[in-house]
Amino acid sequence: MKYLIVGLGNIGDEYADTRHNIGFRVLDALAKASNLVFEDKRYGFVTQMRLKGHVLTLLKPSTYMNLSGNAVRYWLQKENIPVENMLVVVDDLALPFGTLRLKPRGSDAGHNGLKHIQQILGSDNYARLRFGIGNDFPRGGQIDFVLGLFPPEEEEQLPAKLERAGEIVKEFCLAGINIAMNRFNNK
Repeated sequence: MKYLIVGLGNIGDEYADTRHNIGFRVLDALAKASNLVFEDKRYGFVTQMRLKGHVLTLLKPSTYMNLSGNAVRYWLQKENIPVENMLVVVDDLALPFGTLRLKPRGSDAGHNGLKHIQQILGSDNYARLRFGIGNDFPRGGQIDFVLGLFPPEEEEQLPAKLERAGEIVKEFCLAGINIAMNRFNNK
């Protein structure tokens, strides 16, 4: 079985550790734990991970957030992976910091990366792992918040949260969306 695991973020040093790049950071942690290195390829940074007979293509799109669908479409087609075997890891303002929610489908919830993926695929019927970044910002401050850095106390907690997100990705591939949701969404 083949899977496409997409971590959403923006390329460039100025975005590297921002809240909006948590998808990249989840994939970086997953790759590092398996001693994998991302390669700069068409539409993104890519590496492949083997997991109990499954092949996981990890993709960090280089198209910037608002055009993520271009990278997703290309790698789904190139690797001949069905949409039901794709998981998108994304930041979520509606969830408290560090809360992880696996969903089989859903709206873009105002997230430009998800919006473009849905526009390009013509469907919102794909799995996503929402990583809560909280919403502690003043009215009109959303952009600065998502493009801002995690405060030190949250940054300190991130390694454990990133590891847990990696466990969810693996469970999604090994056991399927329903079992993974039952195991992780209630905790």
